[in-house]
Amino acid sequence: MTAPPPPPDSNAQSPRLRSRLPVALRLSMLYGALFSVIGFHMPYWPVWLESRGMGPGEIGILLGAMTWAKVLGNPLAGRVVDATGQRRSLMIGLAAVSVVAFLLFVPAEGFWPLLGLSLLTGITLWAIMPLSENLTLLTVYERKGLDYGRIRLWGSLTFIAASMLGGRLLGIFAADAILWAIIGCVVLTLATTLLLPDVRTRAGGDTGPPPPVWPLLRHPAFITFLVSASIIQASHAVYYGFATLHWRGAGLDDGLIGILWAVGVIAEVCLFAFGNRVVAALGPGLLILLGAVGGLARWSVLAVTTDPWVLVPVQTLHALTFAATHLGAMHVIARAVPGVYSGRAQGIYASLGLGVAMAIAMAASGSLYEAFGGRAFLAMTGMAAVGLIAAQMFRARWSGGELELRR
Repeated sequence: MTAPPPPPDSNAQSPRLRSRLPVALRLSMLYGALFSVIGFHMPYWPVWLESRGMGPGEIGILLGAMTWAKVLGNPLAGRVVDATGQRRSLMIGLAAVSVVAFLLFVPAEGFWPLLGLSLLTGITLWAIMPLSENLTLLTVYERKGLDYGRIRLWGSLTFIAASMLGGRLLGIFAADAILWAIIGCVVLTLATTLLLPDVRTRAGGDTGPPPPVWPLLRHPAFITFLVSASIIQASHAVYYGFATLHWRGAGLDDGLIGILWAVGVIAEVCLFAFGNRVVAALGPGLLILLGAVGGLARWSVLAVTTDPWVLVPVQTLHALTFAATHLGAMHVIARAVPGVYSGRAQGIYASLGLGVAMAIAMAASGSLYEAFGGRAFLAMTGMAAVGLIAAQMFRARWSGGELELRR
């Protein structure tokens, strides 16, 4: 597989914004700050909402509002990026608005104010994630010696640290400690965006709207890529939603369950640590395919046993089901998508692929688990099988280079 060309029209950083910090460190700091927000928010935000008087139904609506706002906001942010070619300034603006929005949660009372702020943060904060991925991959392919996986792994590590710290905070302080922890991490995220490289994909004199995205969306290779990577990631729905309940119901203690989750994340970090070598050796398409193969094995085993001696090694397959799929998907977008479409491609994958597919799978997983218990993992095996077929179709349609799009 030939190395992809660098993104076109990438400008040098403005001298006044240059930092003495290495660019890999600056990007790693961004992932660390952003995933610390997620580490506090994902496990503990429902607890904070409950402390504000929200019931289970209202909490579900508020969490869903954030998800669907993300589905809308990510493609819009991608369009702005492709229209202007600028990423850093948009990320700074989104982070600044997110700080204000989370500060407004402090005095907010009642369902409707919380709903409005949930929609706002869903559009602003969560749009930073696909923009971060897009900027990082462009920087990696522009500069020699950078490794996306080694940059991204700091997000996984800080997620673990934040989620562990959040549990301790709740054990000592009131639920408002979670909100203030999130606010602090969003402020850190804003600070890290100020240090980002100013990578652009449009020439200074190139004005006007970006080219229509439809040629990309109807390209067979991009379609099969979206289907394969999205379904493989969405096959984690029963695991994310009900693995802990399933294992506790089988008599496993909370300490062991924590170890099982940690094994998966450690396996993910290990693969990211060797990201460049893995991508060079296998290629992005094969990585996505291996993610599906890992899903076939992992979900099938989780459906039939809760034996810890089996679960521990099976949890290492998270390096395939999540990490290999994610690593492959990010490099596909960087290599296959022309620069003028890269922002929207990343946003589409994050919103339609990960957002909608995961939301639908999560919604179905509750009914599946209620009806079948641990056997619900077999439905995830079926999703992995569909992802495997789509991944093979994608590999047959992609030559490894930039897609030729007919406008």
